[in-house]
Amino acid sequence: EKAVITTANEHDRGQLEIMVDDKECMYVFDRGYLDYERFDRMTDDGYFFLSRLRKNAVIREVYDFKLPEDSAVLSDQMVLIGTTQNRAENYFRLLKVLDSKGNELHLITNRFDLNAEEISEMYKSRWAIELFFKWIKQHLSIKKFYGQSEWAIQNQVFIALIVFCLHVLVQLETNSKRKTLKISRYLRAALWKPAHIWLRKIEGKAIP
Repeated sequence: EKAVITTANEHDRGQLEIMVDDKECMYVFDRGYLDYERFDRMTDDGYFFLSRLRKNAVIREVYDFKLPEDSAVLSDQMVLIGTTQNRAENYFRLLKVLDSKGNELHLITNRFDLNAEEISEMYKSRWAIELFFKWIKQHLSIKKFYGQSEWAIQNQVFIALIVFCLHVLVQLETNSKRKTLKISRYLRAALWKPAHIWLRKIEGKAIP
């Protein structure tokens, strides 16, 4: 729904103030945005978040929530986080889970109305963002800028992002098993041909 382009010397953390503007959302972010003061502010202002907590973070356990016997979540607790010099004022929820490689992750959230499995799945879904940026770095290379101003460069980057999103929409609409890179290559090959040729290639159908 939203993207913000910044220069390389600007930390992503500063963009939270711009990106967090919908109280109906659940904001999921990694440890790069870890900030106890911001956690308090988001909670006090009515915004929901889910993030990773560093394993060496100082926590004080307040309550242990009971987990189902077959739960993949290791523990589910209400906690206070931080030291006396740097601590959050609100109570938060700490979940310990294992990732696909068996590493233990500590997830921190201000959401108490969902079950532990739902919160764990929410954080796993964040991996799609990592895959998106990996795809950009590997395949969305801009070999030539058509303008030198900041706005011209940003426009070109946004156009590239829009093209990627359109490829994904085509993939979904056609129920295609083709990867987005393959779909992009088919488009380049059929750029000046009728659209149905491109669509049939995406759908894996023979072209008469």
